[in-house]
Parts: sequence; C-alpha cells; structure tokens
Amino acid sequence: MGPDTPLGRAVWRLRSRGCWEDAAALLEPYAHEYPQAALGRAALFVERCMYTADDWAAAEDALRVAEAVAQVDDDRGAAACERGQLAYAATVLGVRDRTDEARAALGRAAALLEPNAPGRAMLDFRRGLLAENLSETPESARAAYRRAHAGATARGDLLLCSSTWRHLAGLAAREGELAEARHGFAESLRLREELGFLVGMAPALASLADVQPEPEATRLRREAGRLFRLLGGVPTWLAGRLPDAAESEAHTGGAESEATADAAAEGAPPDEG
Repeated sequence: MGPDTPLGRAVWRLRSRGCWEDAAALLEPYAHEYPQAALGRAALFVERCMYTADDWAAAEDALRVAEAVAQVDDDRGAAACERGQLAYAATVLGVRDRTDEARAALGRAAALLEPNAPGRAMLDFRRGLLAENLSETPESARAAYRRAHAGATARGDLLLCSSTWRHLAGLAAREGELAEARHGFAESLRLREELGFLVGMAPALASLADVQPEPEATRLRREAGRLFRLLGGVPTWLAGRLPDAAESEAHTGGAESEATADAAAEGAPPDEG
C-alpha cells in the first residue's frame, strides 16, 4: 500500500493530475481497516480543498475515519497534522477563520510525533505556513521551513522539498533577495517537473515568473496559464493572475488575491510524496 506498490503508483498518477476523488476511491476499500490508507485518503481530500476551495465536508468525513482507525501515536499525529492543514486551508482561503483549530491540531501533532517520525518534516512545513501566513512571523516560518527541508531531504521526499524550496523562495522574494528567490523557485519547479506533479506546476511557474525579468516572465506565465486551463482552472487561487485565465475563472468560483495565492500550500499525503 506504500508509494512503490501498484496501488500507490495508481494513486499518485491520479493525484498528480488533480483527480483527488478518483485517487481516494482507490483507497476507500482499505480505509476502515488500515490506518495508512485512511490517512492517505484523508490527505487527498484535504489537498483537494486547498486547490479547489471546495468539498470541505468530504475532507472532514475522511479525517474522522482516519482518526477513528489510528492505532499508534504516529498515526494519531499524522491525522492531527492533516486536521491542522484543513483548518489552515479554510482560514487562508477565506472560507472561515479556523486559526485556533489549526494551531491546536498542529500542537497535538507535535506532541504525538517523535522527532524522527516520518511525518515530522511535513509537520514542520505546516507549522511554517502558520507562522508565515497566520502569525506573520517570517523568521519563525523560515526556521520551520528549513527544518522541514532538512527532514524531507534526509527521507528523499522530493515533493515536500519542492514545497519547502517554494516557500523559502517566497520569503526571500519578500525581502528583495531576488537571486535567492529565483534559485528556490527554479528548484521547486524542477522537482515538480521531474516527479510529474502536473497539478503543482502552474503555481511553481507563476511564482518563478514573479521574480524573472521580461520576456521570460511572460513566457512562464503563459505556460502556467496553459496548464491552469488544461486542469480545468485548478488551483482556483491562480485565476486572474495568468494570461487568458478569464474563461477558466467562471468555473472556479472566483479568484483569491495574489498574496493568498503565494500563501497557499502544497502538501503531500503520508508516504505519497
């Protein structure tokens, strides 16, 4: 049931193209018996919420299943981490302020996960998101992202590395360190291309475009727009930022601001990155 099994590879292929519901359906027969299947299924629905700002009830239901079948502290900690991410997504996308819930859930995850647990790097990354975007403490966010990056690198979690590169680069861009930002955004894009994480490539292209001079910036935005339209207007918070995106925007329920787009996170389900 791991990422290198036929089931794991099938889930990844669907997830990488934004087919979260189809990917979750593959795990559903196992979710009430196997904690990792339940966690993976819940994480898929949580990620769909972040990318589409929709289907929150399905994510809540899947999380309750994952919490119910968890057997050890690592499982419980991973489920708490997903609950924190769902609350964070609802807050940063403007659905409902669940800041306190996000902090409490990630605090519970920190208490349950051992320092060397597989989910610790993801927890550090998500604590960085809260520090950057809800607490507005960039130095704390940078420290958390660096811990997450080190942990993801040690475990070979290249998808999480692509997210830590992206958010470290975003902090550098805010501080005017454009060379550092270009390097980080380029590394994030490179990893997503290598992994075939199609649904995460448009945000990576758009972020890199923001720190590139013309005409490269326009070329990158056009490529991001092409992928955005190919995936049916996902992620929704890119609508309005990309060339020729107006047609897709009508099907996505509107656009978030550029700041919100840069704040959004791309996390990986346990053992799926």
